[in-house]
Amino acid sequence: MAPMTSQCSQCPLRATGAFAEMTPAQLEATQRFKTSEVSVIAGADVLSQGQKSDYLYTVLRGMGLRQVTLPDGARQVIGFVLPGDFLGLQAGVMGEMGHSVVATTDMMLCRFRREDLWALFGTCPERAYDITHLAAREEHMLGEALAVLGQKPALERVAWALHKLFTRLTGLGLGSDGVVALPFRQQDLADALGLSLVHTNKTLAKLRDTGVANWTGRRLVVPDPSALLELSDVPQADLPPRPLI
Repeated sequence: MAPMTSQCSQCPLRATGAFAEMTPAQLEATQRFKTSEVSVIAGADVLSQGQKSDYLYTVLRGMGLRQVTLPDGARQVIGFVLPGDFLGLQAGVMGEMGHSVVATTDMMLCRFRREDLWALFGTCPERAYDITHLAAREEHMLGEALAVLGQKPALERVAWALHKLFTRLTGLGLGSDGVVALPFRQQDLADALGLSLVHTNKTLAKLRDTGVANWTGRRLVVPDPSALLELSDVPQADLPPRPLI
């Protein structure tokens, strides 16, 4: 555990403008809900598939992956974890995690007790609604991802995924001038999109050669996000700002 250095009223994530505004009552309820901050090193599990968890988390800094491991050892990446994401609700409500959350970089997490979730619902209905909003938003995103994976060819899948990541990261202030940090591996993207690593590599090369997007090392360069979105052939949903827990 780490000292609680970020008070909710001064949370650096709120300054990004990527999240819905909170009332003073919501801020107070969230501060009471938060118990500590926890650091996790790159490569470690934040939450483990099939395990119970006494805690829920919000990502304060760092990035990770949501992934499912099948009985034969195959891995499916079901989401990229970025700052502001709320983790562990599945275990908080259903008793155990159906997927793992693994840290890709060193992470700092705000930690909440699972047992306090029910009290939050009773004492601050606005925050309870916000958590429901996040669950509905995740359902929407998973539905969109399933449609893309089921109906789009490789080039459109990769363009869609890179545009999603670029948009989210720029909204969090983690990039400028068409460049964002993207510390994932090509294998992670391949496992998220149901493609082989070779096919993913060739598709990324095609995007690079046409000047639409260039993912090299830990940086993604997108000179014209609208061109990348058009190439994905997937309309961008106009979702309202998401709550921050």
